[in-house]
Amino acid sequence: MTPFKSLFYSLLVVTIIACNNTEPTKMPTSAQPNVTVLEQSFIINGLNRDRVIRVYLPEEYDNSEEAYPVLYMHDGQNLFDDSTSYVGEWGVDESLNQLAKDSGLKLIVVGIDNGQDKRMNELSPWENTDYGKAEGVEYMEFIVKQIKPFIDSTYRTLNNRENTAIMGSSMGGLISHYAIYNYPEVFGMAGIFSPSYWYAEDVFTFTENNPVPEDSRLWLVIGEKEGNAVDNVEKMYAHIQATGNPSDNIKMTIDLEGDHNESSWGKQFVPAIKWLFQQQLSEK
Repeated sequence: MTPFKSLFYSLLVVTIIACNNTEPTKMPTSAQPNVTVLEQSFIINGLNRDRVIRVYLPEEYDNSEEAYPVLYMHDGQNLFDDSTSYVGEWGVDESLNQLAKDSGLKLIVVGIDNGQDKRMNELSPWENTDYGKAEGVEYMEFIVKQIKPFIDSTYRTLNNRENTAIMGSSMGGLISHYAIYNYPEVFGMAGIFSPSYWYAEDVFTFTENNPVPEDSRLWLVIGEKEGNAVDNVEKMYAHIQATGNPSDNIKMTIDLEGDHNESSWGKQFVPAIKWLFQQQLSEK
């Protein structure tokens, strides 16, 4: 081997060793400074699983004595931060910071991380033969009986149902639908984005048999590019109307450019917030 080749291979070996021993580069956080990942450990009773909780506070929170409405959202990893999101974030923090400047509407948002491989099970109260056990009852009890009392005792919240909303997409839309119908005394508003109504036909019967109070506000949104899911949302809209929910308190949006992803849901987030929190907005 020539001296040149010997030097080349020596450098190549050093380079390979260096690459194998280098920590992968972590994407910098895109979350705004007013988003906090809580250090406290939260265990879902009945499922015995840890869950990370992320809290967005209005930018003025520390310099104010004001109490705020609260929005609970699923899939917390995807709400605020590209570095924790699987396929992009909603941009909830940037959107609400700007909305507060533009309109004066300020909210606390509580993001509950999903259970990753357990996500499908945790976000449905109804079993699906293809995906297995339903764990949505335990998951929602966790939010209502563990997380909400903690949030209300830790932060300055307006904790009545008129100021408490729940929101999610896909399976998160399905469990948000269940939440407002099963806990109408807790949630007065629900943002239901691209809901996975296909997962459980029981959701239609459940809706018929458990009408929500007439002042409950429901925002349903689906993307035109989501295929048969549009038909399911239209079917559910008709079911809700048939239960007597006033047309002024239910809105269905078919986003002509919408698809089943965080980018589409993020674009519909502010319109949904403005509509759901219409009463609070009118007071500003």
